[in-house]
Amino acid sequence: MDAGMRESVLIVEDDADIAELLRVNLAELGIDTVAAVDGAEGYRLALECDFNLLILDVTLPGMNGLDICREVRERKPHLAIMIITSKNSELDRVLGLELGADDYITKPFSVRELRARVRAQLRKAQIVRKLHSDADSPEEPKLVIGSLRINQKYHQVLLNEQAVDLTATEFDLLFYLASHPNQVFSRNQLLDSVWGYHHSGYEHTVNSHINRLRAKIERDATSPQIVQTVWGVGYKFSPKGVDLLV
Repeated sequence: MDAGMRESVLIVEDDADIAELLRVNLAELGIDTVAAVDGAEGYRLALECDFNLLILDVTLPGMNGLDICREVRERKPHLAIMIITSKNSELDRVLGLELGADDYITKPFSVRELRARVRAQLRKAQIVRKLHSDADSPEEPKLVIGSLRINQKYHQVLLNEQAVDLTATEFDLLFYLASHPNQVFSRNQLLDSVWGYHHSGYEHTVNSHINRLRAKIERDATSPQIVQTVWGVGYKFSPKGVDLLV
């Protein structure tokens, strides 16, 4: 994190004990926090204020976390979002990722895991800010693959000259895969390289983001040609798939 620049996190959690646990641990990391116990208030703050990360409980009074996630993602595509779900709520975790969450953590969670996941999301948010604000570099790191143009400096993607609106994590996933054309990566390898951590049992994170990415760049997401599945192994980026879109 940049020296002298404090990160800020919005916590939307109606359980006072969990909210305090989050606040204390983030404060120890030098992170400023704002807490909301009501979904509607959390939604308002997320839109009106400039936070680096939004941590959302799923079950909230006023407006549930999944609805907040969906609405905030549409209006602030680059805001990092993490949802908190109960241990047995696999459906909520999958839905949250499909609606645009970058990550999730399950209750009960360890302090070490919480800190690692928050750090990973804030590092990504910092990179996005730096790429958007760094006007001094004469170079603009780009990947040009047929009709697909990926500008890393500005986090911009053009496909057939049309802008593709990706979240920060979707962009990182596409850029990583496209930087290694035809190389097959397992879900755990992508967790390590794109999300910045390895944790068994979180493969849905990769699956959901692959599905969302395909929905935005593939001609037919049910029959992907660009981000392909290699059954029993993982995923790969196919330059030939891009050529088929022309």
